[in-house]
Amino acid sequence: MRLSLFALAATLVALMGAPSAHARPNYTLDGQSYDGQSINGQSSRRQPRRERYAGRTSRSRAGLGGRPSRWCGWWMRTQKGGGPEFNLAANWRRWGRSSGPQVGAVVVWPHHVGMITGRTASGQWVVKSGNDGGRVRERARSVSGAVFRVA
Repeated sequence: MRLSLFALAATLVALMGAPSAHARPNYTLDGQSYDGQSINGQSSRRQPRRERYAGRTSRSRAGLGGRPSRWCGWWMRTQKGGGPEFNLAANWRRWGRSSGPQVGAVVVWPHHVGMITGRTASGQWVVKSGNDGGRVRERARSVSGAVFRVA
């Protein structure tokens, strides 16, 4: 009886001390640890852990302030700079100077902003942007109807 109680107590102590699977980052992207927890029913798999709650707490990244719920403009600020007015994607239409589509240009749609990083063999532009499917993503996109800006 004593032996089984001791074994049960030892097992409970061992389990309480073991970290959960969610406590360990499972991969990195851009040098930041990411995990598979979900918030509000949406996967946060590729969102940096330190930024996930930034809009709800006093945490900030590089003095940018808390990340808003629509954060593509905020993410672009981490890449190109700018004040809090650039958290709103449409305000990127006033950044820099006008250009055509080219690698390095900021591409601005009415409700989204990204950065052109390349071009596919079929001629589509490759765009990297924040809050694309809830994460930072780089993919081929149509830039039809967009505005292009360079520094």
